[in-house]
Amino acid sequence: MSPTFTMRSIALAAALLAAACAEMPKLGGGETQKPAAPQITESMLRERAQDQLATGVKQYDAGDYDSAVKSLSASLEHGLLSKADQARARKLLAFSHCVSGREVQCRDEFRRAFEIYPDFALTPAEDGHPIWGPIYRNVRTQLVAEREAAAGRKTTNILPLAKAEQMLADGLVKYDAGDYPAAHTLLVGAVKEGLKSKDDQVRAMKVSAFTLCLENKLRECRAEFVKIYDVEPKFDLTPAEAGHPSWSKTFAAAKAQAHKAQKDKELKEAREKAKGAPPTAGVKK
Repeated sequence: MSPTFTMRSIALAAALLAAACAEMPKLGGGETQKPAAPQITESMLRERAQDQLATGVKQYDAGDYDSAVKSLSASLEHGLLSKADQARARKLLAFSHCVSGREVQCRDEFRRAFEIYPDFALTPAEDGHPIWGPIYRNVRTQLVAEREAAAGRKTTNILPLAKAEQMLADGLVKYDAGDYPAAHTLLVGAVKEGLKSKDDQVRAMKVSAFTLCLENKLRECRAEFVKIYDVEPKFDLTPAEAGHPSWSKTFAAAKAQAHKAQKDKELKEAREKAKGAPPTAGVKK
């Protein structure tokens, strides 16, 4: 090997080494810079939360409640779900705890759902569930009472409820707790005692009808619904209430009966008015 070739080889190797070193970025202490860790973005976390929510829903539907609790809880960790989705996750967490015998956790999740999403409500079918329905209604009643109490503290000269209004309030609590006979007794008593507000009268009779239907006293339930139209001719249930399987058909029949009675009454009054009107034909001006 010639000395010239050797020198050229050494020079070429040195140049390549220098170029490689130049391409390698340095840190302050002469250390080589490490590759940057992958960045987790908010959109990635949001997508993960949606996936965990979907997984939790599937696990709940499959009856795997413990796994559902883990997935649903994980979906709520970063608070990136919409309020409606957070409420949905809380609802299924409540259901999972209730069917697993964990009433305290069930109650807590329902409360959080209400606090996160003020429009939170169960469907009529969910509301009627024997395991979590009473717990849900009790939590709702407590929150309403707390909000009314908080609003009341901001006013002055607050008078205690009159007897009729107190019976109405107690009856609603009994209804939400699932004690329908006691609720019916209190609500009927409130009406007889003399509720001052027409809205309170209608509410008492409406919930009284609900209690009768829930006890399968359909004839009495229908009669109670019909009575409401004497107080409020334009009365109607909300879509959620009207769709309840325990009273939907009974209410529809009562509504039709009340409307027919109102039309018959109006027709009778019109005829009597026409009979009492002075004749106009052949009268000279």
